Amino acid sequence: MNRGVDPHLALIRPVAPRTPEGCEECLRLHTAWVHLRLCLTCGHVGCCDSSPMRHARAHAVFQGHPIVQSFQPGEDWRWCYVHEAYA
Repeated sequence: MNRGVDPHLALIRPVAPRTPEGCEECLRLHTAWVHLRLCLTCGHVGCCDSSPMRHARAHAVFQGHPIVQSFQPGEDWRWCYVHEAYA
């Protein structure tokens, strides 16, 4: 089934990573992460769902910024947390 274009793609803005060295909250809390995700609305760098704290998902929910891109070297995919699908 083709759902068409994800309407949340309209929230994508040109962004620069706010904390290119790692997950913004994990750096502040001194906690570990597995992989990183970049919010394509504001530049927040958060940890993935495989990480203990899942900061990227929390940011998406609480800030209403659902589209992230992998912030891992060599990866260029995007994810929509609302639709739980690649964007």
